[in-house]
Amino acid sequence: MSPTLSIIIPALNEQETLGKTLSPLVKAGDCEVIVVDGGSSDQSLSVARQAGCKTIAGPRGRSRQLNRGVTEAQGELLLFVHADTLLPDHFHQLVIDALQQPAVAAGAFSLAIDSPAVNLAAIAFLANLRSRLLHLPYGDQAIFTSRSGFAAVGGFPELEIMEDFVFIRKMKKLGRILILPEKAKTSARRWQNMGIMRTTLINQLIVCGYGLGVSPSTLARWYKRARGLGRQLP
Repeated sequence: MSPTLSIIIPALNEQETLGKTLSPLVKAGDCEVIVVDGGSSDQSLSVARQAGCKTIAGPRGRSRQLNRGVTEAQGELLLFVHADTLLPDHFHQLVIDALQQPAVAAGAFSLAIDSPAVNLAAIAFLANLRSRLLHLPYGDQAIFTSRSGFAAVGGFPELEIMEDFVFIRKMKKLGRILILPEKAKTSARRWQNMGIMRTTLINQLIVCGYGLGVSPSTLARWYKRARGLGRQLP
């Protein structure tokens, strides 16, 4: 019997966080967990296999990894989770109930950041306000939809950056985007590594640049340069 829900996790050098993310997922009933690795040089694939997940060595790039995972998924409902994000209790039933509501095309959880810092709590509050008012969640909120809805918009656009933003905008044409009050807790590492103000400013500049018509490939180069990185985006 096929699982109701398929959870798809793109990974690239995530051995430090992946085990913690996967542990509660593999214990949930009636779902499969698929880790799509983009060519990790660490033990990410071994961690996923030891956890009992289906593993795929896919093409590098988050959008391509997500799309590749869907091709191997068996569930009629799809949940996309970042490798450093923890889902709330009973996430499985929450997703099923959400997608059974009339006119709901897709949804996501509210955001929490795994840190006691007050300023990061404020950032999460503003992110949740944005996602509720604009019906525009980002990938770290664990986006979910049905297989038919995913197919109707052609999956994730294979962009170097902003794939979640574009995907949700397409899904909005199919129906309502539901933001659940239960929270997905994402790692604070981005803000800790670059600084809270710098990270927030970079994120907003990328969104503004996209809105002004800057190409995703250019935005990806700006993003990596701002972070001081020469490697692929995580």
